[in-house]
Amino acid sequence: MTVKTYIITGGYGFIGSAVVRRLLARNQTVRILSRPNSDHANIRSLNVEIFEGDLLSRGSIRDAVKGCEGVFHVAADYRLWTRYPSEMFKVNVEGTRNVIEIATEADVRRIVYTSSVAVLGNCEPGLGDEETPVRYEEMIGPYKQSKFRAEELVCQLIADRGAPVVIVNPSTPIGPHDIKPTPTGRMIVEAASGNMPAYVDTGLNIVHVDDVAEGHLLAFEKGIIGARYVLGGHNMALAQILTIISKKMGRRPPFIRVPHTAVMPIAYIVEGWARLFGGREPFVTVDGIRMARKIMFFSSAKAERDLGYTYRPAVKAINEAVSWFHDNGYVR
Repeated sequence: MTVKTYIITGGYGFIGSAVVRRLLARNQTVRILSRPNSDHANIRSLNVEIFEGDLLSRGSIRDAVKGCEGVFHVAADYRLWTRYPSEMFKVNVEGTRNVIEIATEADVRRIVYTSSVAVLGNCEPGLGDEETPVRYEEMIGPYKQSKFRAEELVCQLIADRGAPVVIVNPSTPIGPHDIKPTPTGRMIVEAASGNMPAYVDTGLNIVHVDDVAEGHLLAFEKGIIGARYVLGGHNMALAQILTIISKKMGRRPPFIRVPHTAVMPIAYIVEGWARLFGGREPFVTVDGIRMARKIMFFSSAKAERDLGYTYRPAVKAINEAVSWFHDNGYVR
């Protein structure tokens, strides 16, 4: 196999570091664009080249992309709540513009852009996919809104500038190395710690982060420029997910189902507290409860058919996530 050089934005993050490990397993040269003072725990033992830079610094991106065969633009500001939505839009939209434009100018062979199923339509009670209709007005919260605008921009750059981009839309990745952790990771930690005695009625598409990473490489190799591919796994009710976590930890699963309307006042209170006193992202947010009203079930049939994408059982993914959080001191 010929050795090529690839750059991953957000390569020290949850999905990004999984993509890095997949590329290194294929004996490829890997670069990472990293902000100063970022947490490199996920890549500390890996043989990677680190280019210090920022998605909003076009010069640093230009230096990092030079000589690369391909770009995996994985980096994003992924939070369900922020005090400053405009900053999230800057990173997720303008940062994406910078990466795609500069990589296209540098004549890289292909760019894989990491979007999200959050920007796709949802056709309850059926399964959403790449073609399910959706409008910007249906996007709940700044994360979904900014990712919708970012994917919209990517499609425009493909049409107007011939940007060689393949889009992937991961569903709800879980697994090892979720150091931040992500909003879903936080839910797993709280459930494993016995702090979720009740639940709301919702559903998610659960996928192992390593399967998502492999899907990125398949998209680079086999994806059609301009196409998008859902990288998902199994559709599961939240109650099922919590039961698997509880069983893994030897605890009784939560049995109280709480109406969304009952949780919403709590979300307003804790969110207001965080806004007033500058606290961390609340575990329960208004947008999070609004999102939970929708069952987020999706199909990966297109990626399976066109890319050869596969995914492991959700039970295995959940158990591996719980074990990693437990072994690394997240579970109290």
